[in-house]
Amino acid sequence: MTPTTTLTSLDLHDVLSVATPRSVEIWLDTVTDRRTRADQLAELSDAQVRALIRLLRPDTARELFGSLDPHTVAEVLIVLPPTVAAGLVDSMEPDTAAEVLRAVDDDERAHVLSAMAIARSAVIRGLLAWPEDSAAAQMNPEVVTVLPTQSVREAVDAIQGQSPAEGTTEVYVTTPDDAGLPILRGVVSFRDLVLAPADGVVADLMRDDPVCVEATADQERAARLLGEHRLSALPVVDDGRLIGVLSPDDIADIMQEETTEDAARQGGSEPLEVPYLRASPWLLWRKRVVWMLALFLAEMYTGSVLRAFEDELATVVALTFFVPLLIGTGGNAGTQITTTLIRAMATGEVRLRDVGRVLRKELTTGTMIAVTMAAMALIRAWTLGVGVEVGVTVAVSAAAIVLWASLIASVLPLVLRKIGIDPAVVSGPMIATIVDGTGLMIYFTVARLFISALS
Repeated sequence: MTPTTTLTSLDLHDVLSVATPRSVEIWLDTVTDRRTRADQLAELSDAQVRALIRLLRPDTARELFGSLDPHTVAEVLIVLPPTVAAGLVDSMEPDTAAEVLRAVDDDERAHVLSAMAIARSAVIRGLLAWPEDSAAAQMNPEVVTVLPTQSVREAVDAIQGQSPAEGTTEVYVTTPDDAGLPILRGVVSFRDLVLAPADGVVADLMRDDPVCVEATADQERAARLLGEHRLSALPVVDDGRLIGVLSPDDIADIMQEETTEDAARQGGSEPLEVPYLRASPWLLWRKRVVWMLALFLAEMYTGSVLRAFEDELATVVALTFFVPLLIGTGGNAGTQITTTLIRAMATGEVRLRDVGRVLRKELTTGTMIAVTMAAMALIRAWTLGVGVEVGVTVAVSAAAIVLWASLIASVLPLVLRKIGIDPAVVSGPMIATIVDGTGLMIYFTVARLFISALS
């Protein structure tokens, strides 16, 4: 039976039944969806995973594991002998290898690194030493460099012996410091080098003010820099020394990770470090329960507010009918603003210095929404037949609560960013919780003003 006919079901079990390197190649050509590959790999036993690894050639190994998320690759590593796992990691780009090794426990990581060649292990250890969310942790340390004093011919010859990061179109110009470490001086494009006269000098072609990012800078800031300046790559420096480069692929991964984290926090949960389908109920509980408890405790003051105004509720029972409607409206108004604003902050469109413009825009919009919601609240009160005083109270309260929620939601994310807190923590549930209690205070205060029985 030939590999081609055996693989009609497109399953890794068929690959193992044929057990040839060619069968793996056919499977990779046929099953191109990343999730399908990961799902089929997850169904294999430990022994089958080891058998599959023995069938991989260097090119098919790069193709397979380059298409999988780091946590899936990490699950493969832990069932392999350290020497085999080391060979697999060695076939990856250094930044990808570091990301995979962060997903395994400390002991397994130490075994794999010890089994690798000393030079390669040192490079990956260097990446792992940086904070996980820093620019340096995501960079590729393999950078193409030339000297400013080299001729174009010498520079082109030097480039041929180096491996540029995938997707980059620039060469970095460096000079050694007293310790022989490369200090970034400028940047020149591959195109300019190729088109320049052979006897030209690199210093005459380079731009001497390259945009770069510090190694310890947050990865999200690095992503914004590359996008703002429309660069093909972003050099990473440590006290002026060039230590790596962030490619567009690296930036795309960073933005996807940051977007995922923001979405989780805005939903009132901590981000998952693993793909959702691989997360256990225990892990989901740990990621959600802290926020749930915090929101529960914060929501307790809503009950305290209701108890403080129990005399008003007892006097005018109709006020009770509108409590869910009003606090829900305030929470919704705040959530709409934070969702839009936090995304604008993540892309660099809005900063703290723009708070005045944000307030003017959102309060103007909030006023129009407040008038609309007040009209709807008045109509709802009329349909329930609760009387003019209660109807006016509900309408005025709805408008005031919407404006109050607009103010809070417009300012709080910007302030949190300024003091170093991720603004995504101002999630929909948190804004709703804040507005609940304060909205009730507004409601009952307005009621005392407009309902004669409470005066």
